[in-house]
Amino acid sequence: MTHVTETAAARTTRTLPRTCPLCEAVCGLELTLDAADHVTAVRGDQADPFSRGFLCPKGATLGHLDEDPDRLTAPMIRDRATDSWRQASWDEAFGVIRERLPQITGEHGNQSVGLYLGNPNAHTVAGALYVPILIRALATRSLFSASTADQMPKQVSSGLLFGDPLTVAVPDLDRTDYLLILGANPLESNGSLCTAPDFPGRLKALKKRGGRFVVVDPRRTRTAKLADEHLFIRPGSDAYLLFGIVHTLFAENLTSVRIEVQGLEEVRAAAAPFTPAVVAERTGVPADTVLRLARELAAAPTAAVYARIGTCTAEFGTLTQWLVDVLNVLTGNLDSPGGAMFATGATLGIVRTRPFRLARWISRVRELPEAMGELPVATLADEILTEGEGRIRAMVTVAGNPVLSAPSSTRLDAAFAGLDFMVSVDRYLNETTRHADVILPPPRILQSPHYDFALLQFAVHNYARYSRPLVPLGDTLAESEILARLALAVSGQEPQPGIDPLAAVDEFIIAGMLHKAGLSERRAELIGTNTTEQRIDLMLRLGAYGEWNPDRINPTDGRAESSGGSRPKARRDDEGTSPRDDEGDVTDGDADRLARGLNLQVLLDNPHGIDLGALRPGLPGILRTASKTVELAPQPLLDDVARLRDRLRAESPDMVLVGRRQLRSNNSWLHNVGPLLGGSNRCTLHIHPDDMARLGLDGHAVVKSAAGTLTVDLEPTDDIMPGVVSLPHGWGHTDSAQTVARAHAGVNANALTDDSLVDAPSGNAVFNGVPVTLTPA
Repeated sequence: MTHVTETAAARTTRTLPRTCPLCEAVCGLELTLDAADHVTAVRGDQADPFSRGFLCPKGATLGHLDEDPDRLTAPMIRDRATDSWRQASWDEAFGVIRERLPQITGEHGNQSVGLYLGNPNAHTVAGALYVPILIRALATRSLFSASTADQMPKQVSSGLLFGDPLTVAVPDLDRTDYLLILGANPLESNGSLCTAPDFPGRLKALKKRGGRFVVVDPRRTRTAKLADEHLFIRPGSDAYLLFGIVHTLFAENLTSVRIEVQGLEEVRAAAAPFTPAVVAERTGVPADTVLRLARELAAAPTAAVYARIGTCTAEFGTLTQWLVDVLNVLTGNLDSPGGAMFATGATLGIVRTRPFRLARWISRVRELPEAMGELPVATLADEILTEGEGRIRAMVTVAGNPVLSAPSSTRLDAAFAGLDFMVSVDRYLNETTRHADVILPPPRILQSPHYDFALLQFAVHNYARYSRPLVPLGDTLAESEILARLALAVSGQEPQPGIDPLAAVDEFIIAGMLHKAGLSERRAELIGTNTTEQRIDLMLRLGAYGEWNPDRINPTDGRAESSGGSRPKARRDDEGTSPRDDEGDVTDGDADRLARGLNLQVLLDNPHGIDLGALRPGLPGILRTASKTVELAPQPLLDDVARLRDRLRAESPDMVLVGRRQLRSNNSWLHNVGPLLGGSNRCTLHIHPDDMARLGLDGHAVVKSAAGTLTVDLEPTDDIMPGVVSLPHGWGHTDSAQTVARAHAGVNANALTDDSLVDAPSGNAVFNGVPVTLTPA
């Protein structure tokens, strides 16, 4: 397929805009490429109306990642007899898959093949548009992803409250007066399930305009140091703290519910046992502080509560996420400017017609619940290692490294080693893909288009931006074509002569969407250099702002306030390059160009992005609950409150382990980028000096849990509360072919986490609050 038509001879050094695909912040970049298509410079795109020139250290090294010398450039096939690898042609690689996988499914059924999806899929056009085709081709319920190692509690709670797990409330950062953050460190993560480029600048702007934000975390993180107040809390006890605040709001008659809800009295009854005095003993947060937080949230003109991965990856992750939205409702701040609101994405996605249902099926071995069509990754090893009908005998992985990212990683590593067959779509030969029989590498990042279908659903300001490939594909395959051909191969089918399998898939989908919209006669109006772009054009035209949507939103109505004036000059700070001025205002950008509706051409004409306006109220229209109201007391969550009450009587471990985000790291694959290593980006165990002295430790320690044992380098710091130790995730590269990562291998924290521990409603793995013991090395 032709994506870029210019010839190599015609290309000269040029600077082009591009969205950064490395995290959830969706920052705009300006990349300078030389005549040979090498990245020579990266800057923040100051013309981007959303990120406005912000650039973090990860984005600054995009060129290094794009042309990593360890990146695979051709399909690889493993000889099991010698455990050696060789390059192969695309036809040969797909031929091996076409021969082996149908044999396995033919003998053992479709459930005998598992699919694992890593979170980089959320950052690619191919992941959004073509992974679903692969899922349908496999026809298996053995589907797993990074979501159950990260965010599933938030999606389950949102699904139960609002009827759709993708309807996730985010803090309206640019207008709020008070922000309570739990278990999130956006100054290092750049935000999570809250798409907000220049999160540091937005928090500084909140303070500048007289607002206040409080961080609750067992570590004094970079975010906590910027906050007006930081509160230490015992890992895994966030639900108790939030229930204490809920209890206080009811007890002191501080509630102000401004939307239609069901279940208010049930929530009141559930909160009754969790008085501030009771939760103080469990959390370590004093009772008078719990009372004060409740009163501050109730008194603030606008307020929002935001909690992320540190609270999701804990034993009561779903209850915690539920209580976040309960608090936003009780204080009158859900779906209200300055509170917690819902973004309006520009593309038409899957329109849910039925309320979300949890546990439509359960896993074979441990009977853990399905959520959003997938099973918990915490039981993936069980499904491979346990004999019986439906045992997983083959795996397909796409852009994931679960051997490092999943709990009980040593056990999962052994499980993968025993598979009959495995296929990986991945750019690296790493700890997971070394078990594959075939690896299908996607092209360079700059050879792929970019649109953030998933992440813009969680943005703190409505926005859209499309980036075309900046570099021609040459003789490799687009990732979308790899997935389309893989979908054929796993079904035992060969591409038909003269028929492009990718175009055939796209045409089928386009025809179906047009037919459903009653617009079949308008097929010829769709634009794009290929059918992938035509699909995007159609999704934009039918989306909330689209020209073919009769009920489209006009972003020129109710536009965000702006102080006007010239664009602020960029400055450098510890978090990256931040252009946000002291007021932190967000401009309307090009929203007035959209009066006739959005389509792909509008985005092509505005390659730096389009401002679609501030978040706007969406209830009740966006609800998909049976009652068409916010169902504040879902029975699965009320049932789990009993488990929370029982834990009040449980004895707390002497030492517990939590994870850690790092500014210059994002999952295991960035550990092969040399400029990002060193400094604070090291694999050390943070421990309080008092604990080192108490346990007689000096320099190194043996850390032991129910799942495994590690010897670690210690880094004493009073930024972590006593009784807690912290290891960063994504390390342990001893079995990787990535040369830089292997030279800075570190240890894998998930050798210590236990796959038998999960959050009950969602099945999410527990990575925080893991009991451990430490002894001298």
